[in-house]
Amino acid sequence: MILDWKKLPRPIIALSPMADMTDSAFCRAVRSVSPTHQHSPLIVFREMVSAEAVVRGNEKTLGMTEIHPDERPIVQQLFGSDPDVMAEAARIIQEQHHPEGFDINMGCPVYKIVHNFNGAALMKEPALATQIIKKIKEVVSVPLSIKIRTGWSDPNECLEFSKVIEAAGADMITIHGRTKAQGYSGQSDWNQIAKMKQGVSIPVLANGDIHTAPLTLKALETTQCDGILIARGALGNPWIFQQIYDLLDGKTPHAVTLEERIAMIKTHLGFHVEQYGERGVPTFRKHLSWYFRGVDGAKPYKDRLHAALTVVDVESVLNEMLHDGLRSNGLSTRDALHPLSTERIFMAK
Repeated sequence: MILDWKKLPRPIIALSPMADMTDSAFCRAVRSVSPTHQHSPLIVFREMVSAEAVVRGNEKTLGMTEIHPDERPIVQQLFGSDPDVMAEAARIIQEQHHPEGFDINMGCPVYKIVHNFNGAALMKEPALATQIIKKIKEVVSVPLSIKIRTGWSDPNECLEFSKVIEAAGADMITIHGRTKAQGYSGQSDWNQIAKMKQGVSIPVLANGDIHTAPLTLKALETTQCDGILIARGALGNPWIFQQIYDLLDGKTPHAVTLEERIAMIKTHLGFHVEQYGERGVPTFRKHLSWYFRGVDGAKPYKDRLHAALTVVDVESVLNEMLHDGLRSNGLSTRDALHPLSTERIFMAK
């Protein structure tokens, strides 16, 4: 599809880019249980890659930019601080893989990113941010969005910086409702996002603390944004997007059963091994932790899953969980609407 942020039906629902998590395998897993909605197609943002590494021809980084047909439409996120290098990286990726859009990370608070003037550090350098946007816009033919925070330390910094971004030619802004100084502590300030939204004319997506389908509706109402980005709410719960669409359509959100959960883990693991090979099984453990987070009685199984080295080992434990008589009747309607519903499956011995 041709991605046009201004013309997409509202609200825009998207998977947020998350380092080390939203790789090709995870994006495919999300797509596998998120059929395209009749009014608002799900947009997927890929994890950030280093522009410097792309331009240097780093094999691992270039592999991270490969796109499976099942992932589309997809937006590739880049980080870096050199305008020419950022533009060249975007040109290379567009030429090789043709993502439907690009996103520039100007919001990451992690030290290893910001200490090289990448990520959120660019919010302190509006002139440099402008150069980066203009340089990339000169060489790509797809939309360019920018991901920011409310500020470096002052949450009001986004009010002026967002106008700088718009003037430079950005097609859309996604904003996390915390400052760099906050990291991931405290609460995402949706009211501050609303203030920023009022000051620009380009589309804006809200991000931060939108962990469940019901919170999506609340975030949209509070921020008055054009859409939302789901980040950690999708980890271990790729069904959240279907649950959001259910609510938007006035339906009861789908309650995930244990059978569905285990089937999804097997599917996701298959995609993961397809991408990384059998040696990638240990790196899948981070996803297992999310899939079984808060699941009563899961610890003995999780301990074994985290020691598994092969697909056969993982699937053997998963099959045992079902065989042992664990309750598989899913969540009640009440639980499905609860803020922690996606982490609740009660197991009976």
